[in-house]
Amino acid sequence: MTDQPFVTCLWFDTEAEAAAHYYTSVFKDSKLGRVIRYTEAGPGPAGSVLTIEFEVNGQKFVGVNGGPAFKFNEAISFQIMCKDQAEVDYYWSKLTEEGEAVQCGWLKDKYGLSWQVVPNVLIDMVSDPDPDRAGRATKAMLDMVKLDIAALQKAYAGE
Repeated sequence: MTDQPFVTCLWFDTEAEAAAHYYTSVFKDSKLGRVIRYTEAGPGPAGSVLTIEFEVNGQKFVGVNGGPAFKFNEAISFQIMCKDQAEVDYYWSKLTEEGEAVQCGWLKDKYGLSWQVVPNVLIDMVSDPDPDRAGRATKAMLDMVKLDIAALQKAYAGE
């Protein structure tokens, strides 16, 4: 088995370069990598971007301009684990801009990629061995769009 980390490939119609710049602007620990362009061999227009490498939060990606054959869907999403409400609010605001809020901390960004913006504390609450506390936190989460830590904590505590 390979000892190399996985690289996530994201298929775009023609927006891979714009998406790479977008994601590296949203996440602070990010960088752009190599750009490979189509040649005269095609199938895209010579000189246009075929792939672009980028890294966000230590995760390596390659964006490919493969045409309109495939679209993102909710079967694949990325979780952003947040330390506090300020982080939840930041990522929610950035990624829903021109995108769409869904529910339970899920959203789709302007490219249609699904994200889960999750406060770390929620995982502790919903995995609590006390089924009443875990159930109240879970129910509160299911009723939310963007997750609200204070409201989750109140529900968890039974207030």
